[in-house]
Amino acid sequence: MKTKQLLKQSMLACCLLLSVNTSKAQQWSGNPILAGFHADPEVMYSHLTNRYYIYSTTDGVAGWGGSYYTCFSSADLTQWQYEGQCLNLPRDTRWASGNAWAPAIEEKLVDGKYRYFFYFSGEAGHGKAIGVAVADRPEGPFKDLGYPIVDHRPAGQRGGQQIDVDVFTDPDSGKSYLYWGNGYMAGAELNDDMLSVKEETVKLMTPQGGTLADYAYREAPYVFKRNGIYYFLWSVDDTGAANYHVAYGTSTSPLGPITVAQQPIVLIQSPEQEIYGTAHNSVLQLPETDEWYIVYHRINKHFIDRDKGPGYHREVCIDRMEFNPDGTIRPVVPTHKGVKALGK
Repeated sequence: MKTKQLLKQSMLACCLLLSVNTSKAQQWSGNPILAGFHADPEVMYSHLTNRYYIYSTTDGVAGWGGSYYTCFSSADLTQWQYEGQCLNLPRDTRWASGNAWAPAIEEKLVDGKYRYFFYFSGEAGHGKAIGVAVADRPEGPFKDLGYPIVDHRPAGQRGGQQIDVDVFTDPDSGKSYLYWGNGYMAGAELNDDMLSVKEETVKLMTPQGGTLADYAYREAPYVFKRNGIYYFLWSVDDTGAANYHVAYGTSTSPLGPITVAQQPIVLIQSPEQEIYGTAHNSVLQLPETDEWYIVYHRINKHFIDRDKGPGYHREVCIDRMEFNPDGTIRPVVPTHKGVKALGK
């Protein structure tokens, strides 16, 4: 009898422990947050659906040769639902054959209705170019404009690619801006239709100086605004380098000039945790709060060696991003735990 009671107690304890562990697993996102290889994540909250969305470059293809973008959604930042391919370049465009890289998206009210503007880069036959596709829902389907809206370098820029696009709408003025560039950073105001740039506003904004150890600009600009200050984040080093990381500067204008922060590194690898290549980010502010998150990709630890293609074996992660009282960004510590589910 005593043996049976002990066995029952042991089984009950195991069930309780399993329940606790399962509960904890559901409360936190864990990193990576998306199954499989994905990169260049763009995060957005939709006022139409009250859900969060991530759009990604499809990774795991040699030579960064992915041809489509994927969309995922979540109600709490931890459980992500696959929404399918939101844009397939060979199928859905007339001008881009592939190399579907680094998307950006903006939700805007147009004539009282939410519309979604999806910016992306693809191979245009003479090099990379940036296009835009439009939808009535955040998951699409998106309809391509039919031609690229940026297909050449800004005047005075001799090298670099037209990739890594970002879109930002100033919450105070309502004006929208486009940013892009690998090897350089450019910005321009968008026309009201969100389908073209005001050519007279195109400006080279590349942060100057720095080294691969701190803030030397490489690619992937990202812009947001907090307390009247414009924050500019960018990636340093090569996407296949363990040192690939995020740096930042600030400005009082959406088109600069940019002042590099005194402590510019926002996010960098943590080798002791086997976390490498933490960069190409987007930023999420929870609606009506001062809570912020950074969504980024890192190199899968099993592909970190150069002969294993670290640059195209990447995975999407999320962590909290916080600010000091003076408005500077506190360095983000990359984690395996991720973030707690909203509301828990």
